[in-house]
Amino acid sequence: MKKYLIGLTFSLFTTIAFAQEKNKRIAFEVDGICEMCKLRIEKAAIGVKGVKYAVWDIPSHKLSLIIDERKTNPMIIKTAIVAVGHDTKELKATEEAYLKVHPCCRYRDSTVVKDMH
Repeated sequence: MKKYLIGLTFSLFTTIAFAQEKNKRIAFEVDGICEMCKLRIEKAAIGVKGVKYAVWDIPSHKLSLIIDERKTNPMIIKTAIVAVGHDTKELKATEEAYLKVHPCCRYRDSTVVKDMH
């Protein structure tokens, strides 16, 4: 009986220690410039299963999310975002994906960025 109680206590502690949140707030930077970028980034994020809320702020480049950690994680979301042509600190969009964004959204081009500000 003692072993049973110890085992039960340990498994309960492990479950609590590694519990994932259903409504976890996270945020990270995503490169972009304009309203079209905003729509593309938010659409890519919200398209990931487990993302409940996604808003990208143009001036700060901050993507704020509410996610279900049981269904997704930040790297899955970042992978979806780079697939539509936007860089994050950890992942960079391929040249092919980047070149598919509208010419006014080319955030890697310093002349485009200068014209937008």
